[in-house]
Amino acid sequence: MSDPGRDDPQLLDNQLCFAVYAAAHAFGRAYRNLLAHHELTYPQYLVLLVLWEEEGMSVKEIGGRLFLDSGTLTPLLKRLEASGHVRRARDRPDERQVSIFLTDKGRSLKGQMDCLPLTVGGMTGMSLDERRALLDSLETMREALHAGAAGTEVAA
Repeated sequence: MSDPGRDDPQLLDNQLCFAVYAAAHAFGRAYRNLLAHHELTYPQYLVLLVLWEEEGMSVKEIGGRLFLDSGTLTPLLKRLEASGHVRRARDRPDERQVSIFLTDKGRSLKGQMDCLPLTVGGMTGMSLDERRALLDSLETMREALHAGAAGTEVAA
């Protein structure tokens, strides 16, 4: 016998957005515990991930990769700079642009943290293939939502 509430679109447990939101919080808690002894927050770790891929990105470019606005990102970068993980430098041709570079301390963390994704991935109870399939689905969903939101902004 099927559960009649399973089809009710107004039940919290039927909300895909809530399931993703709650999972994001669970990831945050898992990473918080693992990052604590490095005195990093999860958003700071995300910035380091971006910079480990490519140093010298502008604040705007980092914000674009992480879907963060400069008002959120700038204080985060200032804390990373104060802790000695990154340095900020004004772009010579355009003084309004700030580029972010890793310090030796920030670069050295990459090797110390290379096990984190697999550790947290293992906490999910999913195989590597299942995690990859979910990641692909979430990326597709994110792109569709961004496109849909852009379409509604124009229509409004």
